[in-house]
Amino acid sequence: MAALVAAETAAPPGPAEAAETSETAEAAELSRALSRLLPGLEADSKLGRRRALEALQRALEAAWPEAPDADPAAAAAAFQGPWARLLLPRLLRCLADPAEGCRALAAHLLDLGLRRATRPRDALPRLLPALAARLAGPESARGRPPETCEELRLALVQLLSLAVRLGGAALAPHLDDAVRVLCCTLLDPFAAVRRESCECAADLARATPDHFHMQSESLIGPLMQSISHQHWKVRVAVIKATGTVIQFGSGKSVDDVLPHFAQRLFDDVPQVRHAVTCVVGGWLMDLRDRYSFFHKLIPLLLSSLEDDIPAIALEAADLWEKVGLQWQRENEDDLKDKLDFATPPPAHHPSPENRPVLGCRELVFRNLSKILPAICHDVTDWVVGTRVKAAQLLAVLLLHAEDHITQHLDVILRTLHRACADDDGAVVSSCTRSAELVGVFVSPEVFLKLLVSMLKKSPSPSGLLVLASVLQGCPREALQPHVKVIAKELARPHICQGSENRLYGEHLLLCVQTLVSVCREDCRGCSLQLMEVLVTVLALSGATGLSNKVQETMDALAAVQDVDGSQDLYREHVGPLMERLAASHHDWTVHSVELLQFDVVVTHAGPALGEVLPHLVPILRSCLQPSRDPQMRLRLFSSLSRVLLSAKQTVDSQGQFHHYLDTVTKDILVPSLQWHAGRTAAAIRTAAVSCLWALLSSEVPSEKQIREVQETLMPDILTTLEEDSQMTRLISCQIINRFLKTCRGAVDPDKFIKIYPELLKRLDDVSHEVRLAATSALVTWLACIPNDDGKSYYQSNIQFLYRELLVYLDDPDGAVQDAVLEVLKAGSVLFPELLVRETEAVVHKHRSPARCEQLLQHLRALPPAQ
Repeated sequence: MAALVAAETAAPPGPAEAAETSETAEAAELSRALSRLLPGLEADSKLGRRRALEALQRALEAAWPEAPDADPAAAAAAFQGPWARLLLPRLLRCLADPAEGCRALAAHLLDLGLRRATRPRDALPRLLPALAARLAGPESARGRPPETCEELRLALVQLLSLAVRLGGAALAPHLDDAVRVLCCTLLDPFAAVRRESCECAADLARATPDHFHMQSESLIGPLMQSISHQHWKVRVAVIKATGTVIQFGSGKSVDDVLPHFAQRLFDDVPQVRHAVTCVVGGWLMDLRDRYSFFHKLIPLLLSSLEDDIPAIALEAADLWEKVGLQWQRENEDDLKDKLDFATPPPAHHPSPENRPVLGCRELVFRNLSKILPAICHDVTDWVVGTRVKAAQLLAVLLLHAEDHITQHLDVILRTLHRACADDDGAVVSSCTRSAELVGVFVSPEVFLKLLVSMLKKSPSPSGLLVLASVLQGCPREALQPHVKVIAKELARPHICQGSENRLYGEHLLLCVQTLVSVCREDCRGCSLQLMEVLVTVLALSGATGLSNKVQETMDALAAVQDVDGSQDLYREHVGPLMERLAASHHDWTVHSVELLQFDVVVTHAGPALGEVLPHLVPILRSCLQPSRDPQMRLRLFSSLSRVLLSAKQTVDSQGQFHHYLDTVTKDILVPSLQWHAGRTAAAIRTAAVSCLWALLSSEVPSEKQIREVQETLMPDILTTLEEDSQMTRLISCQIINRFLKTCRGAVDPDKFIKIYPELLKRLDDVSHEVRLAATSALVTWLACIPNDDGKSYYQSNIQFLYRELLVYLDDPDGAVQDAVLEVLKAGSVLFPELLVRETEAVVHKHRSPARCEQLLQHLRALPPAQ
């Protein structure tokens, strides 16, 4: 037996025992090597401690096998004992070494040791407090962590991240230390430390899912303080870390985070917005309490659908579809009928091929009442970016809600009414798109009641823009029964005459354009009302540049009416338009909208004016009386003169205007030519003279009628030769010339003789044009005197005229001399001998006798019989 025992004792060891013996030997050898080096860590000199740490680094690297056939597991097992017993405590103490180089080497060796140890979790009870001491001391709260070196703080945070990854769930007992460290490092001045801390926080949340929720709220504050960091990479890291922290932590923090996430949607860096989109999309699919936060998370994700970067918009669309499909699967029982009997998209859906899935539409519809108030508030925010995002989001929500928006229509329309008055074009553009969606999904019977009520209460440019946009989106078949009602409301004075503001006119015109383009032939029954609106827009816009757009709209309306252009449209409606204007003309002033409308009709109706003379002339006669508003009379005279210049194409298009000449002359022109003091009265006389000249220049009055006009107006025209206005004097000379040409031999001699003295006075006029016009009139006046026995009646007057004209024959102005010479030549046939004597008497007095010699030569050449 003793021999047997001895034999067994002497038996060779098996493989397991041999390996264990080898590991023990390696561990013992490593322990001896480390024991020789570790005392150097206690050296007084910095250089000594550094050399000891460098030696330790070489020893550890030498202890790790690099041969291809080496067993890393065996080496790690041999390393575990010396690492935990000897090296770890000493290295942790070195983290507080006064020398920065020593602390850096200690951190590196700790990183190396954790990676090579077989049980790195065993180091956590010592490592975590040591890291907390270096990164989260009492001074850290005031921004001064115990570790002053930025690179070392980054290395320590990386060490903590490594410990979290290697330790896994074993980190749960040390969660307090880890969170305390992260709360400080997330606010570190060094951006790289913050980024690493964000990654570490996310790893910590994933490593301790069963316990992390108890500490997660502590990290939200520091994360939110870093979310607006100046480095975009830090902002992206914070957003991703926040997503993971809340995913594995407490859902209560969602409310604290959402305002910051919403602000990051305005970030200038696309990567930041993309991070928000991805995190929110992940929450909508995976957050435990997501159903409680749908109404808060959905707006953030839907806002990204309108991002300027296509990649972000596509990512958001993909995430949103996944969210909708997942919710659809989770609520399949509730949606069974809608899934089995799916309704097709509305006929006028803006993009039926891209219609959101049922789950997405239902999510929006069920949460719309909670989302809408916030959007209505933000769309009028003082920050432009907020208003733009809110307006874009509203359009996306309406596209999803479809006909369910009817129950929220009042709130939506009031919001659009306010938002369409925004100064920013992007806000207005999104709101008009929303209004078009209202027209697509809501019945006209419903939205017209609200919109018309809003316009009746307070007409505004934004209200008209909303109406035009809603009509643009509404299908023709739905609008057809309501076209007349819409046109009637637009034509009401308090709407179509609501403002002279250009924007108001543009949007009112847009309403008519939209109605005509959408309803086309259905507008035939309300063409008159639409014409009234167009005339009013043209009248009130005046010089604001809308005339071309109004003309285009009139042409479109004419095409709908199947007539040739706007002139035929005026011919069709000018009668009713004039009748309505005639009902109020007694109360007009220069500020009356009806006056402006009348002016537009008169100047634009063209040949149609000849058909409404029974309405036109009485209005002019009443409004041009001296007792009426002077400024209004000036405006009407200006319009009348423009019309009379082309009388054959306007008031006399039917050849009937001559029947009204007596009224125009006696009741309109005569009262206005009477002299009254003041500049306004003088301007009115100028306007009246211009109208008379336009009338005489037209082909309307016959010679007989002109003679009758001359009998009536010649005294007043002679008076206007003394007006201060050069234009009045010039036109008066031309009118007298025209009268004289028409009335040769048919003028009362006593009245006739009174004309030439007034014309002579004009030869002293300051205006060169007036002087020449006066000489031309004198030629005509001389031609009116018969060259027979009856001329003796005028001899004394002719002699006086000869003498005066000879004075002007020596005028400094050569053109006037030539004109006067022509007058004398024209009058020489009457009394040539008399003119010779008068000329010879003054020829020596002239500075230049040349023209006198020409006159005398002309007189000698006359036939002796004369």
